[in-house]
Amino acid sequence: MTAERRVRLFKNGRNQAVRIPREFELPGDEAIMRKDGDHLIITPAQPRSLLAVLATLRPLDESFPPIPELPVDPVEL
Repeated sequence: MTAERRVRLFKNGRNQAVRIPREFELPGDEAIMRKDGDHLIITPAQPRSLLAVLATLRPLDESFPPIPELPVDPVEL
């Protein structure tokens, strides 16, 4: 059986909001919301990968000095 609880809707600026009761808290600080007919479905957002985060960054408008050619012989660290 699905847990259920009546909650109040309120306005937050121009947005409608709902306070999520403690027993329904989601992990993290982001969620995905979708609409399915009359139902709103909220699911926890998966952490984004490093590649996804890097894809959101703007390119640098900066010149970098040339990289010297790497040594051919193996280097012991």
